[in-house]
Amino acid sequence: MSDTPRVPAPRDAPDRHGSCVLLKHGEIFLKGRNRHLFTERLHDNLRLALRGIGGSTWIKTAQNVTVLGGQVPQEALLERARRVIGFNSVEPAVRVPSELEAITAAAVDALADVPHGATFAVRTRRRDKQFPLSSSQVDAHVGARVLTRVPGLRVNLARPDVVLAVEIDRKETYLSRARLPGLTGLPVGSSGRALVLLSGGYDSPVAAHRAMRRGLACDFVHFNGAPYTNPSSVYKAYALARELNRYQPPGRLHVIALGKAQKQLAVAGAGRLQVVAQRRLMVRTASALAARTGAEALVTGDSLGQVASQTLANLAAVDEAAALPVLRPLIGWDKQEIIDEAVSIGTAGISVLPDEDCCSLLAPPRVSTRAGLPRLHSVEKRLDLDEVVETLLDAAQVLRPGTDAEEVPAASDDSCAASV
Repeated sequence: MSDTPRVPAPRDAPDRHGSCVLLKHGEIFLKGRNRHLFTERLHDNLRLALRGIGGSTWIKTAQNVTVLGGQVPQEALLERARRVIGFNSVEPAVRVPSELEAITAAAVDALADVPHGATFAVRTRRRDKQFPLSSSQVDAHVGARVLTRVPGLRVNLARPDVVLAVEIDRKETYLSRARLPGLTGLPVGSSGRALVLLSGGYDSPVAAHRAMRRGLACDFVHFNGAPYTNPSSVYKAYALARELNRYQPPGRLHVIALGKAQKQLAVAGAGRLQVVAQRRLMVRTASALAARTGAEALVTGDSLGQVASQTLANLAAVDEAAALPVLRPLIGWDKQEIIDEAVSIGTAGISVLPDEDCCSLLAPPRVSTRAGLPRLHSVEKRLDLDEVVETLLDAAQVLRPGTDAEEVPAASDDSCAASV
């Protein structure tokens, strides 16, 4: 588990009854003795997502379920909760005392607006095994009452139009007729910290999101071609980092001007190895930055064979320059799968905007698909790489997208992507 500062524990749910949101735990259900640590991290991230929502909220824990409520519209709670990684499903619900008549009355109210002629079924789960009726008996009792109180409804246990879920706990019962998909995965921060090489394209933002879903809190580094390219992709990287920070405690964006170092590689005779040599310099610089920020891995948007620089041989050549593990969550994805995922997480609309990508700066007409390490080492020996890396890091700009104290990228910066 990471050492991210903890947020104060939530207060207990109030005694009143009404609307709430049921959050079903995902993968942490499989954890053993340290499950409570993952649950605490999940709740910390939920509290952070609720900041600034405009009213008081409360969080209550049941068995493998989190209940969320407060003096806030249910729609707002749903929207914030669906950003939090680690929940399998997000369900708008009502809560009532665990008494048969209260449950039955709430069920009638919940189904009162179902269209005439529609079918329904009641599905009951008893977390409190001391409740006097079995699950099937509750189903039958509630279903019979609904049929008498809501004209035009019919029962269909096999393929109902509407399913009313009834979950009976010791003191409270929760009723819901909708289940929205959650983001699943592990709570952000439970697996440590990573540094994402963030571009303005589709791939690296999706890779970052996938890394978050494996429990990694992410900071971002964006390489630009300054002073030889315009600032368009720095603004894109900032917008992408801000969008991605909606899913995690906000990470920082480091902007590094790579243009002069790219020119040094070209003058040193990189030739057809220019793109791979640039990528090696990026991961070398990112590794040094990670040592300063406490990141334990690098994340890129590489997809095997998608472009010439992402052949197996070239990826291996890039890895050789890294001082940390290089994680590639999209290694087996095709482009359409990546674009579809970008649409679903909200980054596609930013990635499609035009920009000047530093990876094309000084790129040769043909890129080597099998960069040899001896030739790469020979080119790099003509430079003082340690000094180059230090110079790049000393001039880096640090931004905090999506925080209360936001900084706007300086107009003098440009952008370059480490992976498209």
